[in-house]
Amino acid sequence: MKCQHCNIVSSILFMEVRNIAIFCGSKTGKNPLFAAHAKEVGEWMAENNLGVIYGGGKVGLMGIVADAAIAKNGNVIGVIPEVLMAWEQQHLGINDLRVVTDMHVRKKMMYELCDAAIVLPGGYGTLDELFEIVTWNNLKIHEKKIILLNSAGFYDHLIAHIDTMQEEGYLYDDWKKRIIVCDEPAAIFSFFLQGTH
Repeated sequence: MKCQHCNIVSSILFMEVRNIAIFCGSKTGKNPLFAAHAKEVGEWMAENNLGVIYGGGKVGLMGIVADAAIAKNGNVIGVIPEVLMAWEQQHLGINDLRVVTDMHVRKKMMYELCDAAIVLPGGYGTLDELFEIVTWNNLKIHEKKIILLNSAGFYDHLIAHIDTMQEEGYLYDDWKKRIIVCDEPAAIFSFFLQGTH
């Protein structure tokens, strides 16, 4: 179990986490570990009474997280924009599906509903969600913890580039204070369980 840059002495130690946003792909990806990790995250959240706030789709890693949480009687809130209802195929089996006008409203609502965020593998949309929530964190709009699940090294190149941005002086402080990188779900679970007692 490895959680890189994971300093448990953080504000999350005193933060009550009830709902966690999950940002991830509407495709499963080629590596079966991505789907396995998504299932593990969904199950763990339900077992620990943590609400899942996610993009509302029934396909890809999004669907796997939602299905896993539902199977364990978890609370799942999906937020999907009208334009993506056909593309991402809205999940009709979740507790609460909210259809919004556009992507901006979707992200804003997900940020407002969550107390922290976990980012799984994904594409453009996932990176957009990651960097927007990190930017808001940097601007002190919120102090919600952001966990990057680096399944099978999926985000290694991104992490290296963020390091480069730091080294070249484009970041205002140490990015590792804002993004916790974990290599497997167990490290995420340990982080939250230690932080919420």
